[in-house]
Amino acid sequence: MGLVIPWSFTLALVDGYSVLVKCPLRQPGILLIVVVGDWVLSILMLAAACSTAGVVDILMAADSRSLCPPKLCSRYLISAAMAFLSWLLSMASSLFNLWLLPSL
Repeated sequence: MGLVIPWSFTLALVDGYSVLVKCPLRQPGILLIVVVGDWVLSILMLAAACSTAGVVDILMAADSRSLCPPKLCSRYLISAAMAFLSWLLSMASSLFNLWLLPSL
């Protein structure tokens, strides 16, 4: 997940620059790099979301309350849900970029 923030920030800066210069970056090579990067990061985000959900499942299945107090378990559960939501939005962006690529 640590790769997603610099990747997204860099793409936001490039998009902001292209808006200021009024020159859209519609070159197939650049868009292909964006599509591949989005797909790779989307797969890594899905892996992170699944591992978070697995840890939450193990902690909630444990009989001992000392491993996971109720307040902490609910925070882990919300974290797993947000990780899956983040993956869903990232995958939607990846599919949109993939759809945009042949139109160039």
